Amino acid sequence: MVAADYAEPTTRYDHAVLGDAIEWGALRLRHASGREVLLRLPVHRVFEDLAPRLVPLASGEVAAMVVESDLGRGARLALYGSGGLIAAAPFIGQRHRWLAPVGAGDLDGDGRVELAYVDRPHLAKILRIWRHVPGRAALEEVAATPGFTNHRIGRDRIEGGLRDCGAGPEMIVARADWSRIAAARLVGGRIEARDLGPYSERDMAAALQCRPGRAAAPRP
Repeated sequence: MVAADYAEPTTRYDHAVLGDAIEWGALRLRHASGREVLLRLPVHRVFEDLAPRLVPLASGEVAAMVVESDLGRGARLALYGSGGLIAAAPFIGQRHRWLAPVGAGDLDGDGRVELAYVDRPHLAKILRIWRHVPGRAALEEVAATPGFTNHRIGRDRIEGGLRDCGAGPEMIVARADWSRIAAARLVGGRIEARDLGPYSERDMAAALQCRPGRAAAPRP
């Protein structure tokens, strides 16, 4: 797989967490050969997301990481390939409950792929990390910690993401009250976060690109 995008816009889910009433009913996958695969969700689900994210798996396969929402059970993070669903985390469990992806990669250097997101970034504000285990349909939860966010309700973008400034991958997120920027790592099965300075959109973008923010001064 070399590209993925969403298709078949729909208004069947009345959440509008990303600023409008349009979600997506299908996922289109493209391969280097030019072949396209269209995966269509059942009518009680949508892709409640901005764009699929391509994730190389340990098996050598490339998957599309997506936010899939059920009209009655809320969102879950899922991996799809040309044959359909590869693996997924559980649905949050309640209508109109969403998650915002941070990114995916080998976050702790063990050769396996982890996936990170903020669970209910406007409510619970929990940074969660899951692991893809080849052959398993359920993602394996690795770590979680409260107090972080990466999305403001109604906005059509997710802030932060993954970076590697030469010392391994870090998750760039905001503190729950949007006062500070944090860089979080997965270390020994735990999430460890350090402060990068006061929050602003410009400084958040700079941190993601491994540039110091204008007022970024670590505090004790």
